Amino acid sequence: MIEEERKGMRLSKQREAILAELCKVTTHPTADEVYEMVRKTMPRISLGTVYRNLDFLSSRGLVLRIGGAGTQKRFDGNPVPHPHVRCSVCGRVEDVEPFFELPELPEAHAMGYTNLRCDVEFVGVCPLCAAKKM
Repeated sequence: MIEEERKGMRLSKQREAILAELCKVTTHPTADEVYEMVRKTMPRISLGTVYRNLDFLSSRGLVLRIGGAGTQKRFDGNPVPHPHVRCSVCGRVEDVEPFFELPELPEAHAMGYTNLRCDVEFVGVCPLCAAKKM
């Protein structure tokens, strides 16, 4: 059983399985892809259950939800905020390596907002899509 030490909470078997699968990969899968991954060990799990549990895990800061408006959401098993790069053609998402320190918003500029985080996503064309255009 996966114990989430950062939050000190026990997770259901479905949430454990989803989190375990996300932590195994660096591909930033979509919810549908997570569903296919989890079905290998939990064949009776539903797509709706995966969606609801991904929402739960991301709302608790256990996984990152990646993607802006108009893009398919992807999920990252590494919950530490870090920069990503997304292909504008195929939607592939990768971690920017090596990680670099993300900016912080000074309190004087936060306009009363609390619990601020910074999501950095660069957008470009991945090498595979660029090669297809040639």
